[in-house]
Amino acid sequence: MTHVVHPYAHRLGIIRDWKSRWFSKSPAKYRENVMVDSAIRRFLKKRLRGNYVTSVEIERNEKAIHVIIKTSRPGLVIGRGGEGSTKLTKEIERIIMKVPKAERKAVRLDIEEVRSPEAQAAVVAYMVAEGLEKRQTFRRVLKQTVEKVMANRDVQGVRICIAGRLGGAEMSRTEEIKRGRVPLQTLRADIDYAREIAYLPYGVIGVKVWIYRGEIFNKQENKKQKAA
Repeated sequence: MTHVVHPYAHRLGIIRDWKSRWFSKSPAKYRENVMVDSAIRRFLKKRLRGNYVTSVEIERNEKAIHVIIKTSRPGLVIGRGGEGSTKLTKEIERIIMKVPKAERKAVRLDIEEVRSPEAQAAVVAYMVAEGLEKRQTFRRVLKQTVEKVMANRDVQGVRICIAGRLGGAEMSRTEEIKRGRVPLQTLRADIDYAREIAYLPYGVIGVKVWIYRGEIFNKQENKKQKAA
């Protein structure tokens, strides 16, 4: 029997770093921190839907919680004169206060711009969901999205899978499209993976995206390759 693993978790400590970076000796404090992280991520997923957010990273020290939002549309998140980011920081602080027994800490918010959004799985998954929500035919959405992604120089392979009541059919089914290579078992393969939900009148459609962006070697091997 095969065991399907998450492409990001599968590569943790090899070519990927943790998205929550902090340490706690106390089991009770560890539990609180996990609950706070989960609450922040749930809130930001809803609040920033449509802003092309690729990832949310959380760091902690004794005094503050540092939230790093990576997006290809930083202007939408920051707002005019930084109003959006200030408002978002206050909202995150309120969310933390709702978590039982959570320690009150200051929130520092950083918004980083991501270049080439077509090479980011989270952005591509949202593009597919957005097309489906606009009532476009699913086959056209898949083909157009795959062509856009493969036009990017960094991308060597892409796979998109959608499942649900496609085209408003009574019975749900799965459709998939693939271009290039997507080596899921190669640990040095830089594979970005994301899931998204398209909300339609007759139900939801799930979207999964895998993007292969070449292989990552360690620094010494990279130096040798450049020298050669």
